[in-house]
Amino acid sequence: MANTPQSKKRARQNASRYAVNKARRSRIRTYLRKVEEALASGDKDAAQTALRNAQPELMRGVTKGVFHKNTASRKISRLAARVKALG
Repeated sequence: MANTPQSKKRARQNASRYAVNKARRSRIRTYLRKVEEALASGDKDAAQTALRNAQPELMRGVTKGVFHKNTASRKISRLAARVKALG
């Protein structure tokens, strides 16, 4: 348990940052799920639109420190390849 005033404050800050990051990660996953659903349905236009909406959200997660840059780039690249391969 935190004893010093500094450690108590850090614990409060960690809890609030955790909540913010959790919400941001959930939001990003929602955008990714929309792309996956569009891919599963076979609708290329919907998949392209969903991917276009997901890209800035993923990169925002990178700038906010939720995802590593390479992780986000890898996800975007793989999704883009799957959208392109869609008939």
